[in-house]
Amino acid sequence: MSEESLFREVDEEVRRDEIENIWKKYGSWIMALCFGVILAVGGLKGWQYWQKQQAEAGGTAYFQALKLAADGKAQDAEKALATLGDSHAGYGLLAEFKRAGLIAESGNNKDAVAAYDKIAADKATQPVLKQLAQIKAAYLLADTASIKDMQARVGAFDNAVSPWRTSARELIAVVAYRGGDYVLADRKLNEILADPQSTSGAKQRTRIFMSVLSPKLVGNKPKSN
Repeated sequence: MSEESLFREVDEEVRRDEIENIWKKYGSWIMALCFGVILAVGGLKGWQYWQKQQAEAGGTAYFQALKLAADGKAQDAEKALATLGDSHAGYGLLAEFKRAGLIAESGNNKDAVAAYDKIAADKATQPVLKQLAQIKAAYLLADTASIKDMQARVGAFDNAVSPWRTSARELIAVVAYRGGDYVLADRKLNEILADPQSTSGAKQRTRIFMSVLSPKLVGNKPKSN
């Protein structure tokens, strides 16, 4: 046996001894770790499969509810959408918005507002969707709310940075006009026109509104600051 072969064999024996010692000392921990990894991978795969099944089931249930609505079965559609959130979280919020819209279409503004308010009050709802629900509820109240109530609902959006500022100003202007506060209505309409971010549609509606409002401003004293 050559010297090189001898050193190689000794080296291999030393390595085997080291591995054997490590296994004796930490073998149970190594087995537990391997078993844990297997369980974790299996659990992840199972969770992903479950989520996929839930999403598919939720999608099916949601579009079935939409079909009921399209077929004129609004009440059945509302019931289906009401239960969808509890069964399929992925489509729950979408179902709640659709359900609130169907209630509004039926003319039941009170329950529709309550449905939108429920969405807005849910801590799990993303902020932008909370705000959308608040705006939708406010539009349903435009014919009945007082100026104070409307400002309480949408006043937080009436600023230079809110993406909902045009809607908030339109709503305040409408309620102010209905309440006889023409100066406030005029101020909010002018804010819409002066805002470079206002859409062309919003500005067109504002100009039409102002043509109706202008005659009432003659001799009108401010009611608000």
